[in-house]
Amino acid sequence: MGETIRFGVSIDSQLLDSFDRVIADKKYTTRSEAIRDLIRDYLVELDWKTEDKEVVGTVTLVYNHETRDLTAKLAQLQHRLHSQIISTLHVHLDQHNCLEVLVVRGKSNEIQEVADQLIGTKGVKHGKLTMTTTGNELI
Repeated sequence: MGETIRFGVSIDSQLLDSFDRVIADKKYTTRSEAIRDLIRDYLVELDWKTEDKEVVGTVTLVYNHETRDLTAKLAQLQHRLHSQIISTLHVHLDQHNCLEVLVVRGKSNEIQEVADQLIGTKGVKHGKLTMTTTGNELI
């Protein structure tokens, strides 16, 4: 971890009031920690825009398991993409609907492609890629 540096920021009072309300709602103890998290989030987003960066994330899917051939199609895709999918969690939400969470790792462009293929599979009701970082470059 590097040296801690203090710096000043000029900001409109209304914007600061709004920010203070948000950080209180999010239970931050200081503005500094909230600002550090915003910076980290921005850096993670940049990593995802750099195709050669290794990233991690989750792909969350909700689907009706009774949809014809859907379960088989998703399983085939997951087997084909096994080098980027490192873990899965399957939950039965009710008698018909399932939630599947896949932990993915690889180059950002590859992971986006994996997510697009899974989410775009006919019969998936909702899907979302949540992008994060391996943490290697963040402090």
